[in-house]
Amino acid sequence: MIKLFGTESCHKTQYYKTFLETRNLNYAFLDVKKNELFAEELRNLYENRKLNFPTITINDKKLRNPSDKDLIKWIDTL
Repeated sequence: MIKLFGTESCHKTQYYKTFLETRNLNYAFLDVKKNELFAEELRNLYENRKLNFPTITINDKKLRNPSDKDLIKWIDTL
């Protein structure tokens, strides 16, 4: 499962949304500004508990601002 943590107002988040949508990939967009539960889930991914977005998780793999190449590599493992 692919999760994208970010906000509607973040240009990098929008880039990843487009990246995933143009490849017809199912993913969950978790807006950390609109939903405190999503924000808490993101904080739990990092030791410093900061809202480091955009972050993409693919199963158990956590990717923070991945390059297209890295993102494709992990998508290919699905």
